[in-house]
Amino acid sequence: MISIRNRIHIRLFVVFALVCLFIVLLWYSPVPVLTSQLHGGALMKVVVTVYYEALCPDSKYFLTKQLLPTFKIAKSIMEVKLAPYGKAKTKEHNGKITFDCQHGPIECQANIYHACAAEIIEDPLLRLEVAACMIMDNHLPQEAMKKCTNQINFDDSVIQNCFESNRGVDLLKEIGESTNSLKPPITFIPTITIDGSQGRQESILKDLLSEVCKAAGDSGEVKDICKI
Repeated sequence: MISIRNRIHIRLFVVFALVCLFIVLLWYSPVPVLTSQLHGGALMKVVVTVYYEALCPDSKYFLTKQLLPTFKIAKSIMEVKLAPYGKAKTKEHNGKITFDCQHGPIECQANIYHACAAEIIEDPLLRLEVAACMIMDNHLPQEAMKKCTNQINFDDSVIQNCFESNRGVDLLKEIGESTNSLKPPITFIPTITIDGSQGRQESILKDLLSEVCKAAGDSGEVKDICKI
């Protein structure tokens, strides 16, 4: 008959053996990697947010000479968010929302058209092409919107309805809140963030592709796009 002491020893031995077996299995078993949480993973894109104004010459230059050309090269590794508000002010009185824009009332109208187009046009390249097209001459915002959407065979009435409804105003208000929450606050338009960071603005404004490449990591796809 096995004594109580020997039973305890046997149980301890069995527990020890099971723990050792578990450690060995864990050590040699492949562990799945969540690639979406890796900076170089296929599901991770560099998020570029552009805080701009529709009648701002520097915004016009950046959208047409930096943002659109960079996206055409690196669209598989970057996502663009447009925030057309800049240094505008939002006012609410008796339930009505109005805006004061740096370049006057026409810019407020143009900003709303940009905001509506950014929300409604789903294709990211077409969305940027329309924004870059409109900002080339936004002094007649409605005409610019119609011309630029017609160039891509997009139904301009959808964007016009957004502009004329409360949705357009609500969109610009939301963008204003996002703009005003930036830390540090904006002092120059356009201001660009890469993955939420304002980083080196001077370099971003002059060579966006280079800054996107630096933030994208060193995967094979990034190396092919960035030639590094």
